[in-house]
Amino acid sequence: KEGLSKFNKIYEFDYHLYGQNVTMIMTSVSGHLLAHDFQMRFRKWQSCNPVVLFEAEIEKYCPENFIDIKKTLERETQHCQALVIWTDCDREGENIGFEIIHVCKAVKPNLQVLRARFSEITPHAVRAACENLTEPDQRVSDAVDVRQELDLRIGAAFTRFQTLRLQRIFPEVLAEQLISYGSCQFPTLGFVVERFKAIQAFVPEVFHRIKVTHDHEDGTVEFNWKRHRLFNHTACLVLYQLCMEVSCSLRA
Repeated sequence: KEGLSKFNKIYEFDYHLYGQNVTMIMTSVSGHLLAHDFQMRFRKWQSCNPVVLFEAEIEKYCPENFIDIKKTLERETQHCQALVIWTDCDREGENIGFEIIHVCKAVKPNLQVLRARFSEITPHAVRAACENLTEPDQRVSDAVDVRQELDLRIGAAFTRFQTLRLQRIFPEVLAEQLISYGSCQFPTLGFVVERFKAIQAFVPEVFHRIKVTHDHEDGTVEFNWKRHRLFNHTACLVLYQLCMEVSCSLRA
C-alpha cells in the first residue's frame, strides 16, 4: 500500500516467526532520517564568535523532505508490537536504525526493538536473519553521532572564521564568496593537487614495443609480454631480431 511518501511504499505480508504466525509491515527510509544542526540562536553567521560553535548546543531534527517518511513510521507504529531494523549492517546503517527507533519509540515507548543481521539479500540470508534477530548496537550508532557532530562543529566554526576574516581582508574579491572548510575536504584536495602536479610534471618519453600477432581462420591472436614496452630502441631491436631468428628456425 502507499505510504505518505510516494517513494517509500508499505508492504504487508504474513510470516511464521518464533513459533507463531505474525503480520509483517515493511517500509523504508531514504538514508538518514534525522540531521544535526545548532540551535536556532547559533545558526546565523553573526550570532556568535565561531569559537562558541565548539560547545554550542546541537539538536537532531527531521528535515522537511523526510517529514512524510517520519509520519508514515509514526502512523504504522501505533498498530505494531515490535520493530525490526533491516538497515545496512554497517555503521551508517546502525545509526539510521537508531534514528528510526527514536521516531517510533516517541509514539510507543514500550515498543520491542530487534535487529536483523545480514550480508546479502537472498531468500536464505533473509530467512537466516529473521531466525537470528539480535539487539541493535548503540555503541556503533554513537560512533556515527560523534563523527557527525565533529564534522558539523569543525566545519561550521572554521568555515565561518575563515570566510568572515578573509572577506574583511579582501572585500573586493571575496565579499560574496564562501570559503568552506571540511575535515574531508582538505585531504581530498591534497589528492587532487598531488595528481595535478604529477600531470604537470610529466615528461613524455618515446618508447618501443614489439607487436606479435597470429592470423588464423577464427580471427587474430595478439601476444603480449610482461614489460609491455622498452625505452631503449637498441634493446628492443635486439629482442626483435631474436624473435625473427626463432621464427625462421621454426619454419626451417
